[in-house]
Amino acid sequence: MSTDPFQALECPLDGEPLALAGNAWRCAAGHSFDIAKQGYVNLLPVQQKRSHDPGDSKVMVAARQHFLSAGHYQPVAEAVSQAVIRRIEERQAVGKPTVSCLDAGCGEGYYLRHLNHAMPALQSRALIGLDISKWAVLAAAKQDNKQSPISRWVVGSNAHLPVQAGSMDSVLCMFGFPVYSEFVRVLKQGGMLLQVEAGPDHLRELREIIYPTLKPGRANTEKVAEGFAHHRTDSLRYPLALTGAKKIADLLAMTPHLYRASAEGRARAAALEALDTTVDVRLVQWLRI
Repeated sequence: MSTDPFQALECPLDGEPLALAGNAWRCAAGHSFDIAKQGYVNLLPVQQKRSHDPGDSKVMVAARQHFLSAGHYQPVAEAVSQAVIRRIEERQAVGKPTVSCLDAGCGEGYYLRHLNHAMPALQSRALIGLDISKWAVLAAAKQDNKQSPISRWVVGSNAHLPVQAGSMDSVLCMFGFPVYSEFVRVLKQGGMLLQVEAGPDHLRELREIIYPTLKPGRANTEKVAEGFAHHRTDSLRYPLALTGAKKIADLLAMTPHLYRASAEGRARAAALEALDTTVDVRLVQWLRI
């Protein structure tokens, strides 16, 4: 397995390339960003923040880490890895120069770590995980092997990706907030954006408990973003049985339903000791044209 440290970062202040100099990233204008002792770099300047501590909280990140490490979303991770590897094979890139992948909204790094282990052993790869939450990036970096890290871990925003134009073979957007103009900018021509989004029945049984009524599901129409062509859409659906209030609380804490539900709805979820629900996701692949 060969992992090449991702080098194509750019300065979030002036857009110039960053170069690694000792324990910091620097641009030609002299802007400097130190690498934290845990191995990540913060490339989110204060003027790009909408709050003092944006993104998922420390508690939410811990809940996601507990839930994902238990393997409940492993089929999703496997489907994502297969899609990325399939695209590499379609481009006949196996065994060729380094393949790069950005997880835009990486959380604590679960899907990027799974991709790293699933890729062909002889395929050199350069991986970068980015999230606006410093707690998420910190958790991802802590789980990495400091002697042979699988990825660059970066605190940053999808709205202003600190990544050089045309440097990525693949971009992942996992249940996140896509910024298509930025994804177009950083992808190579023919590169793939893989969006994973909730299907109409995703966690339906949980939603039926916490909400008085459910909104109608969105129609499965692919609105083509500028700079992309729709490649394919796959669906993944399977039952998920959770036992114990802690696992159910972890699931709720890693979804937007934690804040959308009323206090009464959250209380009904907190009273559960078991939950049988449905995982229903769509994997939509877009190619950079």
